[in-house]
Amino acid sequence: MSFQAYLDNIKKQTGKTPDEFVALTKAKGLTAPETKAGVIVAWLKKEFNLGRGHAIALVHVFKNGAALSEKHVDSDGVRHDESIALNLDGLD
Repeated sequence: MSFQAYLDNIKKQTGKTPDEFVALTKAKGLTAPETKAGVIVAWLKKEFNLGRGHAIALVHVFKNGAALSEKHVDSDGVRHDESIALNLDGLD
């Protein structure tokens, strides 16, 4: 599953966009660089019932914004995207 597909599924499951999750994460004080991914994953599981894969996709967004590494673009792997820019404001 691509990063974008994870983000689209999160929107379908929770009704919240990645941009909305960024704002929620800031409000919770979880945006400091030293904040461990596990802390964020646990919060997303508890508050929104997100699984680890979906939560890690959001952690990527929290730490990197909409940028995606070129190694995930147009690759033959199961986790490939069509663009290095993720759509964070709703379904792709």
